[in-house]
Amino acid sequence: MQLTQEQDSKFKKLGITAWCELALIVPHSYEDLRLHEKMKIHMPQLIDATVESVHRAPNSIQINFFAHNFGHTVHGVIFHPKPYMLHQYKVGERDYFYGVIECSIGNCTMSMPRKVTTVGNITPKYKSALRADVMVRFISQNLTYENLKSEGLNSEVIEEILKLHFPADEILQMKALSQKTIDALKYTELFSYMKQVANKRRYFEPLACGSNDYVEWAKTLPFKLTKEQTETIEEIKQDLSKNVAAKRMIVGDVGCGKTMVILASAVMMSPKRSILMAPTTILANQLYEEAVKYLPHAKIVLVTNKTKKVDLNAFDFIIGTHALLYRELPHAELVMVDEQHRFGTAQRKMLEKLVSSGAKKPHFLQFSATPIPRTLAMIETAHIDVSLITSTPFKKDITSKVIHKSDFKELLEHIKSEVKKNNQVLLVYPLVQESEVLEYQSIEEARGYWEKSFENVYVTHGKDKDKEEILIEFRDKGSILIATTVVEVGISIPRLSTVVIVGAERLGLSTLHQLRGRVSRTGLKGYCYLYTNQSTSERLDKFVKTMSGFEIANLDLKFRKSGDLLKGTNQSGNQFKWVDIAEDAEIVKNVKNDLGII
Repeated sequence: MQLTQEQDSKFKKLGITAWCELALIVPHSYEDLRLHEKMKIHMPQLIDATVESVHRAPNSIQINFFAHNFGHTVHGVIFHPKPYMLHQYKVGERDYFYGVIECSIGNCTMSMPRKVTTVGNITPKYKSALRADVMVRFISQNLTYENLKSEGLNSEVIEEILKLHFPADEILQMKALSQKTIDALKYTELFSYMKQVANKRRYFEPLACGSNDYVEWAKTLPFKLTKEQTETIEEIKQDLSKNVAAKRMIVGDVGCGKTMVILASAVMMSPKRSILMAPTTILANQLYEEAVKYLPHAKIVLVTNKTKKVDLNAFDFIIGTHALLYRELPHAELVMVDEQHRFGTAQRKMLEKLVSSGAKKPHFLQFSATPIPRTLAMIETAHIDVSLITSTPFKKDITSKVIHKSDFKELLEHIKSEVKKNNQVLLVYPLVQESEVLEYQSIEEARGYWEKSFENVYVTHGKDKDKEEILIEFRDKGSILIATTVVEVGISIPRLSTVVIVGAERLGLSTLHQLRGRVSRTGLKGYCYLYTNQSTSERLDKFVKTMSGFEIANLDLKFRKSGDLLKGTNQSGNQFKWVDIAEDAEIVKNVKNDLGII
């Protein structure tokens, strides 16, 4: 797209890069700047008038106009006028004036009349970084069918959107936009966004292509892989066979068996080398133990801050924390990152770069246990391939319940009963220390009660340097763990049967789902109690009725906005003005087809 210097300058001021984005700056209202012979009461309208008299009062300017299009006098009033306004109304001069007309017995008044020079059209009003008249002129001269068509928008959508910028009479009667127009805006917004994202995607030659089969290895497992695990592994197998370095995100629900997909990927890559980076020592340890257990013939090593210097060239599967970023790494044809959102983009890129060779890149797989709505996954495919694992190998039996202060006695009995059965309980508090703002106890305020009432009580939180050691010790010896949301991701605690989340309404539903996912990891009967001081909460009531992380991700979207995927900003707001990610899957599908995104 070749822009003139003037167009480029206006684009920069408006913060846009394409005609599609200009089309999405929709007018907030319209002015009918055509002359009518019939007066419209209570509505703004244009008069062709001669100024008959001007009188300056203490807080107003009083003007008598003779309106030629109506054939009688209209009295104009400007309240709290600026000094320059007085010079705009000269007795005997004939001009066009615009304002709201009100009439009472034999007397018509126009409040805040202003002089206009561009007449004869219905004129759109924009809120933008450009001056109002400059914006109108820029759009009328540049927002053309041809310009929008050149960017790939389809004719039907273009025609619908141009009606907003070049309005006909009907638009003045409309109380709201039609569904057809809203759908055209949604389509354009998605088209513009996904096209930008797709253009940012880069394709590289892989360090190796071709993959081993995983079927024989899968037969050695003491369980059968689920249908979705197998489908995802098949997608990865296809990726590894292409002469383009893979870039795929695997999104799974809590407990969906992502570890087996990770191990299958390493099997398919062997004898070539794989590297896996995990966000915590505990998680890296768990993945290492699983790898040793299910890949008996592989040479596997664990790298953490405590690992002594070792020749990594001797291993074909390297598992570690971000400590990997500070080692000299051998080339690895496959790089995997678990809980990818816990690492910054820079860290993920650094790992990829460390094992690249010139222009050649490793295959790159990212894993996430934070489910995203299916529609969002479809949008993401513009810049990264996405696999969703929505089912779990076994159905968890977890009872979820919203509780209040009056339920505390009953909760206490339940905790005593679980501890007696040698099960473990997790109590999640919103803060470490007392706060005047929050009406819930902090860890420091609450711990005394639990430590006095129970044995083997452990306490940790995000700023605790020893949190990983404490979590491991609790896993082996503890009864009750008091923590913040530090336990949201990672550690598997087989005997954990109950989680109590204090001030649950303060957390996003996806975080609540992650915390609930800590219990019942081994088929144990589980309980999740959401403690709140709010008398009612629609969010929490809906949460306790579903166990599906993908449904919860959709609910989370409805109750909170999605944040900006492309620029990584605006995390609590929504970068889509028109699109509803929870509802608009069909439009996303159409945009994907039209852009040729598979």
